[in-house]
Amino acid sequence: MSNASLSALPATDRPDVTARLRDALLGAAFTADGLLELLGAPAYAALARSETVPALRATRGDTPLEMLVRLFLLQQPVPHARVEGVLPVAACLESGWLTRVGGDEVAATVDVRPYGGLDGEDWFIVSDLGCAVGGAGGIGRRDEAVVLGVGGASTTLAGITVRTPVSSALDLGTGSGIQALHAAQHATRVTATDVNPRALHIAALTLALSGAPAADLREGSLFEPLSNDEKFDLIVSNPPFVISPGARLTYRDGGMGGDDLCRTLVQRAGERLNEGGFAQFLANWQHVEGEDWQERLRSWVPRGCDAWIVQREVQDVTQYAELWLRDAGDHRGDVAAYQARYDDWLDEFEARKVRAVGFGWITLRKRGAAVPSITVEEWPHPVEQPLGDTVRAHFERLDYLRSRDDAALLEERFRLAAEVVQEQVGLPGAEDPEHVVLRQNRGMRRATKVDTVGAGFAGVCDGSLTAGRILDAIAQLVGEDPVLLRDRTPAQIRLLVEQGFLEPAG
Repeated sequence: MSNASLSALPATDRPDVTARLRDALLGAAFTADGLLELLGAPAYAALARSETVPALRATRGDTPLEMLVRLFLLQQPVPHARVEGVLPVAACLESGWLTRVGGDEVAATVDVRPYGGLDGEDWFIVSDLGCAVGGAGGIGRRDEAVVLGVGGASTTLAGITVRTPVSSALDLGTGSGIQALHAAQHATRVTATDVNPRALHIAALTLALSGAPAADLREGSLFEPLSNDEKFDLIVSNPPFVISPGARLTYRDGGMGGDDLCRTLVQRAGERLNEGGFAQFLANWQHVEGEDWQERLRSWVPRGCDAWIVQREVQDVTQYAELWLRDAGDHRGDVAAYQARYDDWLDEFEARKVRAVGFGWITLRKRGAAVPSITVEEWPHPVEQPLGDTVRAHFERLDYLRSRDDAALLEERFRLAAEVVQEQVGLPGAEDPEHVVLRQNRGMRRATKVDTVGAGFAGVCDGSLTAGRILDAIAQLVGEDPVLLRDRTPAQIRLLVEQGFLEPAG
């Protein structure tokens, strides 16, 4: 990336101007809440689909907020005189946030999108022009160094990340800086890397305009920018995970064959984690003919780490190719070129015997257990974001269960988790249900079948009696040998605790 290319961006060495611009944006209610109130839910939702007409119609007035939305979010020139009283125009022109166009108008040099933090913070995500609306679908330019704004993947990762206070955090492949921005709220020191120097420049702008502490920004691929002995308490990455033939677009194509980039990222993360630290990624993985996809992912987990891997979606290779061809806008161009690229994708998948591609979350926790816990599951159902506390609690429950054999478990007391309901399924009029389901209304919103003993056990868990005493009472009630019931029930209790239906009472 040339200095000339970076000079087209706002300056990162003018904190005075950035602070004045931030104050002006906040003063005009150019925030996530202000945007929703101004545009209304339909127009606001349309922006995520790269549709700007409803927002343009909603900003035809002369209020400061309407002008800022048109200027920074919808990329519309605004008369110099009308914005003079809203922004420090001269300083923004001099530092590169604005540029003169036409005779008497100014235009933004970058997109700026209001973004609400998990605790209600008013932040601003900076990206290249055309990238604030609709994520990848909103790109107005197609060069490989383009830096995207906020998309569904980045907000998903932000939501699942464990947010406990830590000394050090690493945002690997920072892009516009959204993960570094979140990490700066609970990490003493944040390091952010990217192979694209333009992304590092824009990430610095995002942090500064959001009023966050500066990060240690380093250029390079994967873990290359780090010294040999650097370790972190938290590593997050929304990497260029797209499995593609070649590396056309830096923001999405990793440049390695198949899913090798994601595999390499996961395998190497373990050695970069401090004890007890978390590494959390979004990833794509191949479903290869004759190979169990879950075993494939198990093989990625580094030694010394527990893992929780959740597959959220699976697409066959034609759906996958079409998704990313549309992402690049190829479907709008020459038909023959589109078909040739489509062929290239299918040729690549055929050569690798790939039948489908999975997408999901990977969380590692560094814990030198003799027998690591690796959970790989498919969960395409709706969940409740943010999930960071749910992820942290999952690994705490693993530690709890790992430290107790069955005899010790029966001496423990449990409580039914909040907002768990019981459903009974059976024929109308039947005396007994065919099966009983426990369902969570929080977090992962899981549902699990239990037998009548499991349902009865969960129903009376209020922390007052040990598990063993509850089972003894159930055995007497149903006329079963209490010794046999104690022998066969701990496995079901372990499952209910592992999945969060039951919680240790203390």
